[in-house]
Amino acid sequence: MYQALYRKWRPKTFEDVVGQAHITETLKRQVAEGRLSHAYLFTGTRGTGKTTCAKILAKAVNCEHPVHGNPCNSCPSCLGIESGGYLDVLELDAASNNGVEQIRALRDEAVYAPANVKKRVYIVDEVHMLSTSAFNALLKILEEPPEHLMFILATTELHKVPATILSRCQRFSFKRITPEDVQKRLQYVAEHEGIDLRDDGAELLSRLADGALRDGLSLLDQCAASGGVIDAKAVLDTLGLAGNLQTAQLMRYILAEDAQSALLLLGELYAAGKDMGAVLGALSTLGRDLLIRITAPKGGSALLSGGYDSAALEELGKGVPAARLIAVLSTLQDTAAGLLRSANVRTDAELCILKLCDQSLSGDLTALGARVTALETAVQALRRRPAAAMQAEQEAVPAAQPAAQEEEILWEEPPMPTDADDPGPGDAEPVFAPPQRGTEKVSAVPRDNTPPPPPARAVDDAWPHLLELFKSKLPMAKRAFLNMAGGRMEGDRLYIECDNELVKSTLSKNDVVAVFQSVATEYFGKPIAVQVVVGQPQATAAAGPAREPGAKPAAAPARDAADDPLSHLLNQMQKFDNLKID
Repeated sequence: MYQALYRKWRPKTFEDVVGQAHITETLKRQVAEGRLSHAYLFTGTRGTGKTTCAKILAKAVNCEHPVHGNPCNSCPSCLGIESGGYLDVLELDAASNNGVEQIRALRDEAVYAPANVKKRVYIVDEVHMLSTSAFNALLKILEEPPEHLMFILATTELHKVPATILSRCQRFSFKRITPEDVQKRLQYVAEHEGIDLRDDGAELLSRLADGALRDGLSLLDQCAASGGVIDAKAVLDTLGLAGNLQTAQLMRYILAEDAQSALLLLGELYAAGKDMGAVLGALSTLGRDLLIRITAPKGGSALLSGGYDSAALEELGKGVPAARLIAVLSTLQDTAAGLLRSANVRTDAELCILKLCDQSLSGDLTALGARVTALETAVQALRRRPAAAMQAEQEAVPAAQPAAQEEEILWEEPPMPTDADDPGPGDAEPVFAPPQRGTEKVSAVPRDNTPPPPPARAVDDAWPHLLELFKSKLPMAKRAFLNMAGGRMEGDRLYIECDNELVKSTLSKNDVVAVFQSVATEYFGKPIAVQVVVGQPQATAAAGPAREPGAKPAAAPARDAADDPLSHLLNQMQKFDNLKID
């Protein structure tokens, strides 16, 4: 009769247990030295060796010829316990024997001495399933057990075990087995079973085992039944899973917000028999790797799943913010949790892909935060664009300095005066010494190495441009007050006219005025003084028509949101800032 691989290759000694050396070494030493406890509690995830170690320990304490703490597996006691013929070593499943009556019967039998072995051993698996009354019935015998009695309790949910039970047991925590150890064990078993297991197939199976060696052996058993070579492709086809390349391509479509391509690829995977839950799980694993690589680029390599190389992760995560990946993972986790109760798994998976591609379809706050982050990034990029364009324009236009034109002026020696030309005493004229003989080049424009002053800005219609610059420098809370103010330039002074005292008190703060002055000075290329007033200032009352009390200052020319993406994005940000979520 065929026996499953995980049963056939169950370890017989402590040395055969994979990945739990911190526990097996301690148990071996306790058996060898005779320092055994009356109660043990083994905790850890499934498939890590809890029940296996419990059976090995039960054989070791009753072995007639132990070898350095290990059972010999050849004496009558070891053979009887292994075959289950000795009733003194009893294994109970607390999931089906969780009532107080079963525990009371066990307690009544425990007082009798064993018939065939040294110690009576009770192995209680999934002990957290016991009822409260059953725990209370077990508590007394755990507190004062007879010398011939030993309890070995095993559980996967330690938090459900009462503290009174925990305090009376020696606790051993079993770790998840690393993929490297699982891969070595699978290759060892495959070699002795005559299974053609390739390295890529063993690596894939070790990752799918998720730290549980029993799961890895079960998957190997399933793949071996199909026959032939077991490589990565054979594993994916046998188990109905999507490959890493297809998962990476699907994630690429999601991050690019290409819903059509993502749905087509998902349909191909569904038609190929891939499990939708497994596809979403693979996407979740890839998204987790990308998030870890972004948030912990140096020390997080040990946390990666290992299914994707660095180049693929670098290419997928380039330019993707962490908030976007968090929103993707939250949506994937929520959908995967509801697939067990879903009436149509394919529809739920397609809806999940649509939400991932278009974040506006998701009402989740995490997705909303990701959209706000993307909006802020776009606003920052648009803020930098005017300055960069202005700088490029200034660099493209050469400095408007007239080229120094040199004129060649020839100086000739005048003729010597004669007696006829000699003026009289009354007609004496000043005599100028002639310049040096020869020809010289004299520049008509003097050369000056002083850099030209910054170009002066026009004062007319300057307020709309200044308003955008002010909003880009001020926080969101102060920008709204600028919409209730106007501006006027008078010489080297900028008057900011507010509707009321509340607006003035907000815009008159030192940090806000400092922003006004620095932006205006940089804009006009000269020092600008700023004064915040209510209504039209007195100094400029004669310059323009007076404004009625309480009237709103002249608004800047309206600009179409389609022509000004910055204003549109700022308005969207302001609407979101005013949103109140209960």
